[in-house]
Amino acid sequence: MRKEECFYLGKIAKKFSFKGEVLIYLDTDQPELYENMESVFVEFNNNLVPFFIQSSSLHKSDFLRVQFEDVDNEEEADKLLGCSIYLPLSMLPKLSGNKFYFHEVIGFEIEDKRLGVFGKIVSINDTSAQPLFEVLNGNVEILVPMIDQFLVKIDRENKKVIMDLPEGLVEMYL
Repeated sequence: MRKEECFYLGKIAKKFSFKGEVLIYLDTDQPELYENMESVFVEFNNNLVPFFIQSSSLHKSDFLRVQFEDVDNEEEADKLLGCSIYLPLSMLPKLSGNKFYFHEVIGFEIEDKRLGVFGKIVSINDTSAQPLFEVLNGNVEILVPMIDQFLVKIDRENKKVIMDLPEGLVEMYL
């Protein structure tokens, strides 16, 4: 399985017991969706390695307490600490309406109600306080804040993100 075919679910945060159990921090708003998984991919040296789950349960709302098969002591659990956890994209719950996954809109055209189509979304910058669409218009990069009040519609059928942006936001780049 390649990383591009997967989504980041969380990170192995700490050991839980001397029997090799670990706590996985789940980076999700719906941790209960991931309580009964059969397996996950653990990232080692930029490779995804499948690990099968013997038992799991939710722990303090956003942690998953997991006992992996073949990990039955603290030393083996130590090797997993800090490793990222991934699942295949096919396991993501389907979103509808104006809810979307960041990876889903890469390549979509972006359209303003006033200006029309003004570029294509090439990536999403979520390292700042406000996530931004990184839009390419020819050779010009335009940063568009992902604010719910600006978002009119996610048109999956036509691969478009339709927004109602404040006057001057796009024009200052062009």
